[in-house]
Amino acid sequence: MRIEIQNLTKRFGEFIALRDVSLTVEKGETLALLGPNGSGKTTSLKCMVGLTLPTSGSISVGTYNLRTQTHKAKQLMSYLPQRVAFHDQLTAREVLQFYCRLRRLPQHRIDETLATPNFHFNGFSDKAVSQFSGGMLQRLGLAVACLPNAPILVLDEPTSSLDPEGAIQLRQFLANLKRQGKTIVFSSHILDDVEQLANRVAILVGGRLVALQSVSALRKELMETSRLRIDLDQPDPTRLAAAKDAGATEMSFDGNSLIANCRPEDRLRILRAVDGNEGHVLRFVTEQITLEDIYVRYVNNEDGKKK
Repeated sequence: MRIEIQNLTKRFGEFIALRDVSLTVEKGETLALLGPNGSGKTTSLKCMVGLTLPTSGSISVGTYNLRTQTHKAKQLMSYLPQRVAFHDQLTAREVLQFYCRLRRLPQHRIDETLATPNFHFNGFSDKAVSQFSGGMLQRLGLAVACLPNAPILVLDEPTSSLDPEGAIQLRQFLANLKRQGKTIVFSSHILDDVEQLANRVAILVGGRLVALQSVSALRKELMETSRLRIDLDQPDPTRLAAAKDAGATEMSFDGNSLIANCRPEDRLRILRAVDGNEGHVLRFVTEQITLEDIYVRYVNNEDGKKK
């Protein structure tokens, strides 16, 4: 099921949380929202599922306009908030029963959900929520989101409260939903989630959409960029210019080490230029550029434009 967002802006008084955001999530696609705290990720998701009305712009879910055909559009989606909370005295089964009645779902969905291996409710289904860890609460929240078997899942930081094993299991579960053709939109600070699950990545900074890239394009960017760490006898600023002339980008000093990004084929040229510029290279190492590096680059570029 397709989601289309056009020129979305959201204001809270004088504060602009989202600024003219436009993007499309295709049927069966998994889109990850990345961005620093306060970038508009949660606000985007809340607008997407109809919990917050945009100040301007439009959202379509399938063939339905979210503002004018709200009920029909919402029936196509399930939402997991960043922080889940349930009544302490209810059991997991009772929580699922409550939401089943609320959404008028058949009761057999409760047993099917409790039996789903990735939720790990064995021995916990009849325990009070007050006894649950943060990870178990997160699993219960995801179970509630999956109850309606909606074609679209919208998840805000789905692995944030999980231990490493729980995060791996959840990624496996979401990967299975993806194979079934579900449309998934999620926000995350955990780049492993993005690399393993997403088809595309949307990066938000200051409420603006600054990048919308396929994961395959980001991987290509990773393959085409190397980082050189060159240990020098002295951090002479003229060596930055020499490295730049030889093809280096994003250069900086870390103590006596010159750090620069470059194309793999430019590494030898940069080393020769730096070594021949009134000093000597003591040693060097090539480091792998990561998805986090590219994410930070987009964030820093956008921050630089504001200054």
